[in-house]
Amino acid sequence: QVQLVESGGGLVQPGGSLRLSCAASVSLFSINRMGWYRQAPGQERELVADFDRWASTNYADFAKGRFILFKDNAKNTAYLQMNSLKSEDTAVYYCHLDQLDGPTRSVHWGKGTLVTVSS
Repeated sequence: QVQLVESGGGLVQPGGSLRLSCAASVSLFSINRMGWYRQAPGQERELVADFDRWASTNYADFAKGRFILFKDNAKNTAYLQMNSLKSEDTAVYYCHLDQLDGPTRSVHWGKGTLVTVSS
């Protein structure tokens, strides 16, 4: 069973920063895609940012210029650095992994970490 352990959420002031971490129980070399989605109350879950097996990154428009996705292969961990946070960034953020392990492909989600941006 693949495990994704998220951390780093919390309460921040508008304009502040947070760094989210997602530690995977598998090597990042086995992935197809990995990154972060978010879901606000009453909204659909949406992509924030992710990367493919070649580390090519993809950002949602709202994240461009504010958020940075990066990884540490040795630690099997993906990070989302969030800067200049706005109230509309308030959501549960979920780590997402699309894994390819030999011929087996599977999709996994973390349990989510809450980010609240409020003064």
